[in-house]
Formats: sequence, structure tokens, C-alpha cells
Amino acid sequence: MVIKRSEPCYVLGVGMTKFIKPRGKVDYTELGFEAGVKAMLDAQINYDDVDQGVACYCYGDSTCGQRVFYQFGMTQIPIYNVNNNCSTGSTGLALARNVISHGAADCVLVVGFEKMSPGSLQSYFNDRANPTGTSSQMMKETRGITNAPGAAQMFGNAGREYMEKYGAKAEDFAEIARVNHEHSQRNPYSQFQQVYSHDQIMNSPMIHEPLTKLQCCPTSDGGAAAVLVSQDFLDARPHLKDQAILIAGQCMATDAPSLFSKSAIDLMGFEMTKYAAKTALTEAGLTPQDVRVVELHDCFSANEMIVIDALGLSAPGKAHEYVRQGNLTYGGKTVVNPSGGLISKGHPLGASGIAQCAELVWHLRGWANNRLIKDTKVALQHNLGLGGAVVVTVYTRPDGKAAQAVSSAEVGKRNKLGYNPAVEAKGFTNAQATSVRSKTKASAWALGDVEQKVESRF
Repeated sequence: MVIKRSEPCYVLGVGMTKFIKPRGKVDYTELGFEAGVKAMLDAQINYDDVDQGVACYCYGDSTCGQRVFYQFGMTQIPIYNVNNNCSTGSTGLALARNVISHGAADCVLVVGFEKMSPGSLQSYFNDRANPTGTSSQMMKETRGITNAPGAAQMFGNAGREYMEKYGAKAEDFAEIARVNHEHSQRNPYSQFQQVYSHDQIMNSPMIHEPLTKLQCCPTSDGGAAAVLVSQDFLDARPHLKDQAILIAGQCMATDAPSLFSKSAIDLMGFEMTKYAAKTALTEAGLTPQDVRVVELHDCFSANEMIVIDALGLSAPGKAHEYVRQGNLTYGGKTVVNPSGGLISKGHPLGASGIAQCAELVWHLRGWANNRLIKDTKVALQHNLGLGGAVVVTVYTRPDGKAAQAVSSAEVGKRNKLGYNPAVEAKGFTNAQATSVRSKTKASAWALGDVEQKVESRF
């Protein structure tokens, strides 16, 4: 069922921090503050314009969102704290979009942040049932358990099944990672920007066949934010209409009974991705063939393979052929993960989905001028969380035209920052940060020394 919405919803502003290796040196308060300030500067709003806030994070105590948002002001607006595994950021976007589209708010600020621990993902609540325990038990009974990280086993097994059923080769998965790493060199926010050859990826340490180390996303610290607004809000600011991007279709979905079909592919949420993609595209009145640029959830190269299939980018069972034909990168049918994807950009869970949104917004505006895809009118985002939840979002330009490159000098004039945030990971001044904080209900006590810490890194 598609929920009928009466009001359009636009992404008016986006911002993000660099994604970095977890070292415990930057706190979530700083990550959230930086991302939120950048998004409000981009949207050219003040926190007093914000009707509701959504905070997205997986690792942290309850009400971390309030701690972050209070730094912008204490305006007594509702603040929701969202935790939905790796799809947490896009879940926040879906929540904000529903609120706006049903007339409950005109402006919602969504901020995602994550301060992670080094190493593979782990559970911190070992005195109760693990939410993915039924999936792990299914994997144990069908494919067995090894000493490899659990997520790598699950997604690697899905890759193995794709090889067994459809004829994909280990080299195809390595090619997916090669493309993502190559793309990342043009994204200033990426945790990794190294370019690797196909052989280097194939020969990196094996984690769980067919996945080598360079085909697995890292843990990361980082933040990202977006300002979502209503038609009325945008109409009151006609000078900003050129940068507003329409959420033309969106679906958040959970698993079907096929999750436990004993298929390793189904165990990774294949059906919910397929359902969400079809629903979102139908709402937008589009097909997979209309999409020119995609940010999808490549936590492992094996997941990118099965998601290409589930999104309908390739014919069923032909994702590996899609890869071999060069359709993931410039010159092919689509450009998948121009940001470098989770594999290279990094994966701070609460921020990842919002960072995907930022990348696609920059493309549709024409601001990502060092990695722009010709004739882009439609962009698609896919963000997956085991447990499970998936959000697929379709973005379009409201004018229906293809994105044209905007020079960085022109972007700097339009956004009044003096630089293009799509191609330069710069910061902001004290005056700029102050300009977006509440004019009447800001608290110096709530902000503390966070602003100084953030600005000292720029």
C-alpha cells in the first residue's frame, strides 16, 4: 500500500562532515553540530525556522539527539531519536518526509551522527535476545558459521549463492569494489580515497569468500544532515527554488516471510528491497531505466551485486553481466555510488543514509561538478539495515530538466559560503555558525566548547 500524500516535500539543504577512522578523538556532539550547521547554512535558514528535529544514531544513550540539537537552540520543538541499524539515517529522512507531506510541519532538520568503535560491528546487549539472532540461526543451519565477522559471513554467503545460481565470478565482486574505490578519489568527504587495481582488490586478505578486505566497508565516525521543507515553506523563499530537490517517491519497508526461505540472498532482505524500489518508483511515476545515478548500500560488494538485481537496474539474475558491461560507472547505463559508496566513503551508521541524500542532491543541483553524470534528471537512493528495514528514495529536479554543471565560483556566490561544499570539505566561521543558531533561545551552556572544537579542525 502506498500512503497518499497531499503535500510535496523538498530537500532544501544538506551538509556533512568528513568520514574518519574511529579513534575516539571526535565526539558525537561535534559531528552532529558540524553537519547540522552546514545543512542550515546550505538551506539559508535559522534554527528558529525548524518545526521538528530528527536525530539518527545507533551507538549512544537515549536522547543523544537532544544533546546535539540543543546546541542549535532550545526552542522546545519535538525531537525524535531514531535507531534502525544501518538504515537509521534514511529512516530519519522518511519520518521527516511523512511529517511534512501530511501537513504536520513545514521544516524538519534531520541530523545523523555516529561515534563508532574500531573493528567489526558487535552487539552491546549480550544479556537479551539479539534482534538478528533468528537470521544468524538460519545462516548457521544453511551455510554454517566461521570465525569471520558475522556481517561479512551473511553478505558473503549471499554472494556465494549469486555465483551458484547465476554464474557470477569472484572477479565480478572485485570489480564492484574497484569502481567504488575509483569513484572515491573525487569525493572530499571519503574516509578512503585510494585507487586500487582489480588485482590489488582480488589479492587483499580474504575475509569470507568471495569478499576480500577491500570489498568490505570500514567502521567510521561521521555526521550528515538535511533540511526538508514543504511547498509553502519553499514558496515563501522563491530565491532558493533552484536548489530544492523533490522527493518524488519513497518507500520504507521491512522483511517478508521469504527472509527465512533458506536462501542466503533472501536472508539479506532481497524482497524488501525489491518491494521498496518498485513502490518508490511507482509513486514517482518512473522506472529503473529512468535513473542515471544511484547511491546504494554497498556495505560489502556482494550486497551491491544483489541490490543491483533487486532495484531492477539489471534483468533478474544478470547483475554480474551488468557489472561486466561497465554499467556501474561513467559511460555505462548508470553511475552507482559516485561518492565511493560505503566501501570507500565509510559507514557511520546513523549518518550514512543522509550522506547518500547529500551526494544525490549535489548531483541534481549540478554542484558535484567534478563527478557529474550527463543528463541526470532522476537519482535513486537505497539504504538497508539488517533486522530489518530498507528505505528507497527517488529524487528529481522540480523543473524536470537535466542537471547542468554549476561552477564552484557560482555555487560559492549562491550559498554565500564562498566555496562549493560538493567538491570541497571546508567548514564555517563563528559568525556563520551563530547565524543559524536560534536568535532568541540559544544556550551557551548547551553549546559549551563544541563550536571551538569543530572550528579548530577547519
